[in-house]
Amino acid sequence: MPTSQQLPQTLGELRKSTAYSEARLKTRSVKDELRENLIARLKARETIFPGIVGYEDTVVPQIVNAVLSKQNFILLGLRGQAKSRILRALTALLDEHAPYIAGSEIRDNPYHPLSKSSRDLIAAKGDATPIAWMTRHERYVEKLATPDVTVADLIGDLDPIKAARGGQDLSSELTMHYGLLPRANRGIFAINELPDLAGKIQVALFNIMQEGDVQIKGYPVRLALDVALVFSANPEDYTARGKIVTPLKDRIGSEIRTHYPETIEEGIAITAQETWTDRGLGKLEIPQYMRELVEQVAFSAREDKKVDKRSGVSQRLPISTLDLIISSAERRALMHGETLILPRISDLYAALPGITGKLELEYEGEMRGADTVVREILRVAIGKIYDNYFNETNTQQIEQWFNLGGTIKFDDDQSSGAIAAELKQIQGLTEKLSPLKIKGSSDPEHLVAAAEFLLEGMYAHHRLSRTEERGFAAQDKARNTGRPDREPEREADEWGTQRRTRRGFN
Repeated sequence: MPTSQQLPQTLGELRKSTAYSEARLKTRSVKDELRENLIARLKARETIFPGIVGYEDTVVPQIVNAVLSKQNFILLGLRGQAKSRILRALTALLDEHAPYIAGSEIRDNPYHPLSKSSRDLIAAKGDATPIAWMTRHERYVEKLATPDVTVADLIGDLDPIKAARGGQDLSSELTMHYGLLPRANRGIFAINELPDLAGKIQVALFNIMQEGDVQIKGYPVRLALDVALVFSANPEDYTARGKIVTPLKDRIGSEIRTHYPETIEEGIAITAQETWTDRGLGKLEIPQYMRELVEQVAFSAREDKKVDKRSGVSQRLPISTLDLIISSAERRALMHGETLILPRISDLYAALPGITGKLELEYEGEMRGADTVVREILRVAIGKIYDNYFNETNTQQIEQWFNLGGTIKFDDDQSSGAIAAELKQIQGLTEKLSPLKIKGSSDPEHLVAAAEFLLEGMYAHHRLSRTEERGFAAQDKARNTGRPDREPEREADEWGTQRRTRRGFN
């Protein structure tokens, strides 16, 4: 690709260039440009949006159809569904460089200038008019919709200060202040959280959506902008602060629904590419069952009746959770001088602050408290991933060891080697870890992590008990319901019902 120095620097040089001829640039709109470059990618079978996982068969084809149709579109979905990332990725479908009249606030097309200042400059200098170049990323303008946004912010207004400094009459076009939309001319203009924009401000977008022009307050001049408009929003039943007015919705070409990862594998791929793992301290290994468990926490939270479904559970939850899990394992390795950083189940509980802040709870969840709800979700998630590995594993020999009075605690104050030595006292434990394919007794970090996962899964299924003081121990027979497979949240509900009955609430 040519550098900015090799590109034409004057209007005369631009006219002589075959790649930027007047016939091509004057009639080729931004939407034409997006369409042409998309067609080239489709023919070459290139990935349309690199780094966007799980939308290959759902969201991406709908966006492709919208771009091929030269439509403005909106991405509608809950938080943490990569809406903003997709909108920003649209810049990859723009040309590497685009020319404009140097000094133009609205990046005027050299062959079709809209502003009076650019027209006057061309009239004065002709082929010597200087040309500047913008990259594809400079052609993307984004605005987060907030209730305080004004028409002047988006479209523009009269600027008396500019008039005074230039000695211009207030009726002159040269006194215009251009808003964000005109400044996005010949590019992509994105508005995030569109329903948060006041209704009367949404009305200001009607003309650009339908007629393709805007009118700045106080001037009898319509600017025929060349811009592709894209939006994002949460579903209206969640965004109670406002809504998209009906005439504006009618002018948006496509409404494309985004979604959360549909499988654990998709979630793992997203979290893996977003998590900070290159920390430069020792060797980091994240067991596959830990990656699956982190994603299962998000899946279980989305299914939990105590979590607000309208708010959703962002994909940021597993990303921030895995970051905290790695940091907890990193801290433990530093304390004991271990070179292998290997996360384990106790690190998941250390990441509770990164989970509670990501959940919006229903009334029942608020009454129980976020910490209690999250611990129940963790227990359910651990139980499901445990079943994937140990569903056919007979753990009676391990349970018998605990029933005879054995206890074990996974404490960060102990090194992995010390805990591994204690684990070897539990009869049959090491043999039961074969589904995890660990490296064996010569690698205490893997042994300890795998054993804690097995024991935590048994605790999730009520085969063992666990307390902060004692660690893992035999199941308390006095509180054992006789139904080891029942969900912990269901047991808690029934216990609460019995308690309220005794106190006379029913």
